[in-house]
Amino acid sequence: MDTLWPEVEALLAGVEKPARYIGMEQGAAAPVHAEGVVSWLLCYPDTYEIGLPNQGLQILYGILNERSDALAERTYAPWVDMEAAMRAARVPLFSLENHVAAADFDVLAFNLSAELVYTNVVNLVDLAGLPIHAAERDERFPLVVAGGHCTFNPEPLADFVDAFVLGDGEEVVGEINDVLAAHPPRHTDRRAVLAALAQVPGVYVPSLYAPRYEGGRLAGIEPLSAGVPDVVEKRTISDLAEWPYPRRQLVPVTEVVHDRLNVEVFRGCTRGCRFCQAGMITRPVRERPAAQVLDMVREGLEWSGYDEVTLTSLSTADFSDIEDTVRTIVEDPAHSKQVSVSLPSLRVDAFTVGTAAQIQQVRRTGLTFAPEGGTWRMRQVINKLIREEDLYAAVDAAFSQGWRRVKLYFLIGLPTETDEDTLGIAELGRRCVEIGHSYHRSVTVTASVGGFVPKPQTPFQWFGQDTIAELRRKINLLRDATRGVRGLTLRWHEPEATAVEGIASRGDRRTGAVIERVWRAGGTFQEWSEHFDLGLWTDALAAEGLSLDEAVYRDRDEHEALAWDHISAGLHRDFLWTDWLDALAEAGVEDCRWTPCYDCGACTGAGVEHVVASAVPPAGGSQGTGQDLSSAGAVPVRFVGARS
Repeated sequence: MDTLWPEVEALLAGVEKPARYIGMEQGAAAPVHAEGVVSWLLCYPDTYEIGLPNQGLQILYGILNERSDALAERTYAPWVDMEAAMRAARVPLFSLENHVAAADFDVLAFNLSAELVYTNVVNLVDLAGLPIHAAERDERFPLVVAGGHCTFNPEPLADFVDAFVLGDGEEVVGEINDVLAAHPPRHTDRRAVLAALAQVPGVYVPSLYAPRYEGGRLAGIEPLSAGVPDVVEKRTISDLAEWPYPRRQLVPVTEVVHDRLNVEVFRGCTRGCRFCQAGMITRPVRERPAAQVLDMVREGLEWSGYDEVTLTSLSTADFSDIEDTVRTIVEDPAHSKQVSVSLPSLRVDAFTVGTAAQIQQVRRTGLTFAPEGGTWRMRQVINKLIREEDLYAAVDAAFSQGWRRVKLYFLIGLPTETDEDTLGIAELGRRCVEIGHSYHRSVTVTASVGGFVPKPQTPFQWFGQDTIAELRRKINLLRDATRGVRGLTLRWHEPEATAVEGIASRGDRRTGAVIERVWRAGGTFQEWSEHFDLGLWTDALAAEGLSLDEAVYRDRDEHEALAWDHISAGLHRDFLWTDWLDALAEAGVEDCRWTPCYDCGACTGAGVEHVVASAVPPAGGSQGTGQDLSSAGAVPVRFVGARS
């Protein structure tokens, strides 16, 4: 396989951060291309420093490179200066390991974790030298596949992607490789390859389905032939312990975000926050055994040389025996240096003084809590059932253990939100500053505010999001309310970007033409504020006969066809609708670990029996866990029933 390294190397002296393009990381594979070996190019549609730490990509990288009939290399979106240099010199998109042209691989596999990268996906397909439309690609070209959370509404990218993979990728990537080994993409009619892939559970092939429109709105998406499933179900791995990946986390040669060892402690969430797509689509909860977590941390630190580890999940403080786990990591004499532990996604009702004391032993960084709503009423609507006293207790625990910086994350534009709810954000921030000042003369509390975007496969998928003007008005309310409060800083996400995220989040297949127009107008890196351009999107919508009002701002009714109705995250539609009505009624529902099953579908779809813990939930919040369910009287299983 020919290498493009001489051509790439000639460009590096003239671009910013040339280390983005050289590979050579500790832990990088050295794959050998050969006949009969399916070659994968794993593509992250953002810059190297954003994409390299992505755990989903690194997990698949490790799994594929362990197989004798597969290999995987990586690529990331070249920054605008490098792309310009590549196009001028006619250098196509290339891999980092061997600097092989992307078009020489069998598969280009994209990770989709955010909607604003969609134009980057189209750009990378074009930069690889492929026709951007799937319908124009035959066996001369690689397959283009995509996975990640955004695939739970795949329709906006359906024109560009050959196949989408739904849910957990650990098992299904091997099954896809088996299909491609039996039907080599370069030697098999493309239609036959796609038909074979469509028989793999969890794989959606959009060319085998057609949208139907009535009165200018989507009326349904239907298979074009018999044998194609009406609904494509997500994949769920049942036992996280069977997949201790990545075994060798990549250690970059240049600065990246989250530059530390990352170990996933559990997957899924049963809290039932109605705004949270990640929590809904990853049910049920699967914990990694604590002993395996400790082994992965110990081996990962020794391998990488890092002195910091992040225990990742959607709510790490909910991990069973989290305090003992952190204590063991920090105090383990096997480490050659002091090791600090960080816990992202902290639930305030699961964060205790004991947890704070453990994670501050080596190094205190900032702590982030996410109350999401400014008032208890608002938090009942969104089912984030934490009270003010929960937040204040968590903040007190942090400041009492020596922290001086705390970040609070909120959403505005939530369903039924009033100005009182919005201003509650300022009041919570002000009170947290007061708590900090009772311990330290100088503290910083940052209230970070994002505009709410309703996401597919959630109870809020029917809600029409706030307009740009309304979000701007609420931000100004908060600016006025926080002005002059010493120690309190307000940050916010720009409402214009929130609106565009809404276009891509809930759009149907017609959105693909909008994305293409934005790309052709130069609209790449729309997730970067310096490149974002709302005008490109509104112009493209208008050119396609669409509008923000129609695509983003309007409510949907119960019976309207949704662009993702043929895609299943394992949740019953009637469960989601009932939960939406509960939200409008300001009715919160408990974590199903402490209640009978709500029948959301997640456990039954995965063939798992719902288990209710017999013990009373721990103090500090009705939804708090922080203990091993097996010791609490529940039948010990790896799956824990979803809040449904």
